[in-house]
Amino acid sequence: MSGPTGEVYRIDWLPGTDTLRGSCHCGREHTAQDPAEMWEWMLAHPRGHMTGAPREDSA
Repeated sequence: MSGPTGEVYRIDWLPGTDTLRGSCHCGREHTAQDPAEMWEWMLAHPRGHMTGAPREDSA
């Protein structure tokens, strides 16, 4: 088992909607209504990429 990577991923619920917003440590964001879709995006998001300006992936 490996140790902590220092990478932070976050999923927030947008109040008043059925929408989830995922944020990667690099600043990239993604929105989805399906929790499984959100986790798939999080797990598929590239590792080891450089940080940069936040970008929105289309849902």
